[in-house]
Amino acid sequence: MSEPIVFEPIAMERVWGGRRFESVLGKTIPAGTPIGELWEVVDRDDAQSIVHAGKWRGKSLHELWSDERAEVFGDEYLASPAPRFPLLVKLLDARERLSVQVHPPLEMADSLGGEPKTEAWYFLDALPGACIFAGLKHGVTREDFEIALRTGGVERTLHEIKVSTGESIFIPSGRLHAIGEGNLIVEIQQNSDTTYRVFDWNRMGLDGTPRALHIAESLASIDFADFEPSTCPAEKREIADCPFFHVEKVDLIAPRDIRPGGCFALVAVTGGEVVCGGKTFGRGRFFIVPAEGDGLEIAPADGAAEVLVTTLPA
Repeated sequence: MSEPIVFEPIAMERVWGGRRFESVLGKTIPAGTPIGELWEVVDRDDAQSIVHAGKWRGKSLHELWSDERAEVFGDEYLASPAPRFPLLVKLLDARERLSVQVHPPLEMADSLGGEPKTEAWYFLDALPGACIFAGLKHGVTREDFEIALRTGGVERTLHEIKVSTGESIFIPSGRLHAIGEGNLIVEIQQNSDTTYRVFDWNRMGLDGTPRALHIAESLASIDFADFEPSTCPAEKREIADCPFFHVEKVDLIAPRDIRPGGCFALVAVTGGEVVCGGKTFGRGRFFIVPAEGDGLEIAPADGAAEVLVTTLPA
């Protein structure tokens, strides 16, 4: 029987995390700790998505990518040189603002000992007044930024953007950024865990000491010509289209097959409930619709629903 593939989320404790995965999305998370991230789809040495139930129950995402690639992901990807599934998909809960950080661009990553990371954020639930920081204010130079680092004035150099539920933003490698408090975010990114913190608001880590900063690596990675990017409005359908992934917002009012021809689709439910393969998925739930299998349309459970559909370039 054809069925969607559902993984067990992996909870990550973070000093800036909260409890909104539980209170807003009804997810089960470890008690008594600030959970900042749920890794929903991941294939890494140190973190591995495991199938929750069904035909592939107990198999890892890495096993599916390595051994079941044609059936699960599609013949289009059989020739892919990627040794692991190329995406990492997370939920983020920012009870406090995150550090000011940057991910290394492709041309710098190897020399810095890291992995490039381009990502897209979808604001699943933004509290009133929530904001992010992305890029620099117009006219800020590298020299200005380095002086601000030394004098404690980093915030004055950053481009601050107020955000609302349903909006999104693209964060290419090299873009300086920080997530503000009050944001619940779907993050779709390259399969990378390299983050360079350049400023952390003088905050202590979970162990009571200042968290490590990566000043030299950050300065080498920051795009100092990246000024005042904007968010995409909630009505925009295309969330991201880049060499690493395509993300589209889809309104469901009737059953439909959201897979591109012969390929898989990764679905995140962002509004209402959907039904796929006899299973119901509510807001904040993720699943893969495998490439092979009939009867895998997704449909709104009650009138209408909204999903993000992520696919890989062929």
